[in-house]
Amino acid sequence: MTRLRFVLMCAVLLVAVAGCGKGEGESQSSAQNHGQRQPGSGQRPGGAAGAAKAIPVAVQPAALGSIASYYKATATLEAEKQAEVLARVTGVVTSLAAEEGDFVAAGAPLLTIGNDEYRLRLQQAAARTANLQSRFDRLQAMKAEELSTEEEFEAARSDLASAEADEGLARLNLSYTTVRAPFAGRITARLVDLGQTVSANTALFVMADFDPLLARVHVPSREFRKLRQDQLVDLVLDSSGARMQGRITLISPIIDPNSGTIKITVEVSAYPDDTRPGDFAEVQIVTERRDDVVLVQRSAVITDKGETVVYVAVTDGDTDQAERRLVTVGFSDDSNTQIVSGLAVGESVVVKGQRSLKHGAAMKILAETTDVAADGVAD
Repeated sequence: MTRLRFVLMCAVLLVAVAGCGKGEGESQSSAQNHGQRQPGSGQRPGGAAGAAKAIPVAVQPAALGSIASYYKATATLEAEKQAEVLARVTGVVTSLAAEEGDFVAAGAPLLTIGNDEYRLRLQQAAARTANLQSRFDRLQAMKAEELSTEEEFEAARSDLASAEADEGLARLNLSYTTVRAPFAGRITARLVDLGQTVSANTALFVMADFDPLLARVHVPSREFRKLRQDQLVDLVLDSSGARMQGRITLISPIIDPNSGTIKITVEVSAYPDDTRPGDFAEVQIVTERRDDVVLVQRSAVITDKGETVVYVAVTDGDTDQAERRLVTVGFSDDSNTQIVSGLAVGESVVVKGQRSLKHGAAMKILAETTDVAADGVAD
């Protein structure tokens, strides 16, 4: 009985071992089958996820327009008039009527110099003139009755003329004690203080007329024939980026032999309120203008492997693709570039995202530039 039980246990163990071996074999076979591609299947893991992703871009049609070439230079804005106001007489400053920054009209009083001495000199000269005038009138009446000689009469007339001149000079010196503005403008500096003694030719104020401002530019002589008087000029303030417009008022008749340039003067009549003489401005002078030419946004034109190219959007079925197009360019300004050849009016040019493109790449065209930025398109 014990022997029979032993035999049965051994049989059960053999069956169990055989079953485990079969399960392992099936598992290995299944794993091998899953690790192999099915014949005829071209898909990678993930199926459609492995397809090339369309690159988001923004496009803009090439259009006809006008563009110009510019000569650009930096100039310092200057006041049209600037002058030191000088004392004409000697004395003590008794009052100040203007301060730095004030706008004054032509002839407005700026300061007063003590004038007691000059008033007395005028009175003295006037008294002498009156005395000589009486003497002259008396001799003139006597001469009519031949009671005085010609020599006496001429001497009296000469003395009277000299006295009138002295009186006029005294009156003029008295007027100089009130210092007045020589022209309308702003006081840019006050150089004296109240109570200070000044003498003739002492600088009292510095004045400038800011209307208009001037920009003087030296242009290469080869551009001379492209410039004309009253030609409009664009200016950009260095401090704020504000744009202004001026006009050429003067063109020098000579060429500077040392630099080979011609000086031109640009008048700027309208400018922002905070603009001052001394501000720097970029002056842009049109040297040639071209109308009815093909224009694209300047950012659309890129250099790739030494070639000037744009990417044009073309449709292949339901897919928008990029076509790499060699172009010849002409003038460029801050916004646009002229296309001389290689592109037709109306063709859709990629203006955002072009640096991520290759010829034939699939594209996703977005309507708005802001949408392009949101999709992470790089210029």
